[in-house]
Amino acid sequence: MVKDIASSIKDQKLVEKRRAELQKGAVSLFKQKGFHRATTREIAQAAGFSIGTLYEYIRKKEDVLFLVCDAIYDEVKARMEAVIDTNQASEHALYEAVASYFQLMDDMQDEVLVLYQELKALPKDAQEYVLDKEMEMLAFFERLLDNSSSEFLSTQQINLIAHNILIQGQMWGFRRWVMQKQFTLETYTEEQFKLLKSQLDGLKASHQSTGKVSS
Repeated sequence: MVKDIASSIKDQKLVEKRRAELQKGAVSLFKQKGFHRATTREIAQAAGFSIGTLYEYIRKKEDVLFLVCDAIYDEVKARMEAVIDTNQASEHALYEAVASYFQLMDDMQDEVLVLYQELKALPKDAQEYVLDKEMEMLAFFERLLDNSSSEFLSTQQINLIAHNILIQGQMWGFRRWVMQKQFTLETYTEEQFKLLKSQLDGLKASHQSTGKVSS
């Protein structure tokens, strides 16, 4: 659910449309100038709004970072739920989830970069909101891993591997300036999944040899 940001406009569809325009314009501006150096007037201009129109849809500059956050995580949720059934217990389902997530991190790399660069600009409650959103994404991978590998993975291992997947997707955006010299998104995804599969195979073999899941 999008954070409750006050708006004087009652037409919800129009609010969503204008805020999407605002979010896209702001990301480009923040990438160039940073959050603190960008003024609300510049944000309005980047979105094609007047300053008066801007304040019909947000109340303060920090609201824009909430919009960026929601744009990322709502898109992640929508895309991945559309193609992945977390109840599936297969290597293919896990690969499709990882590939879909990495693709989204590529598609929204500017938004992801701006969000994490500027997260410290948000007040504590807002930072907690962003963290909660990320935990929802983490839970998606935890469910998939639990359904496919819980017989040989502990809860702690599932949590750690899910965190690793999230970071690998973000790394493609954060370090794209060097990663893309060596990998395409497709080869990056394939190689990362090979490493993940190797890790899972090793843990499965260890479980079979000892007959128990590590705590």
